[in-house]
Amino acid sequence: MDDIAPICPLCLRPIPAGVPQSRHHLIPRLRGGKGGETVLLHQICHNEIHVSLSETELARSYNTPEALRAHPRLEKFIRWVAKRPPDFKSKTPGKRRAR
Repeated sequence: MDDIAPICPLCLRPIPAGVPQSRHHLIPRLRGGKGGETVLLHQICHNEIHVSLSETELARSYNTPEALRAHPRLEKFIRWVAKRPPDFKSKTPGKRRAR
């Protein structure tokens, strides 16, 4: 029986077995989210979240998959990555956000 690949809650593409992936704390551990809810993401999607938003922004305003998808930079990234196959991997495009 074939296992159904989980769906990345950021880009909404399947996460095939063997593709780099990681768990994202919806509220960062350093901002009170230790032991809190996590979601499984493509590694490329997880990287883009953390280069786009600070831990404080994640905790305050972007602590759901829906809120993350609505962020302007992440919306642009999602449109870009949606054109790639589910097993696509790459270095994170663009510059790291200013601190």
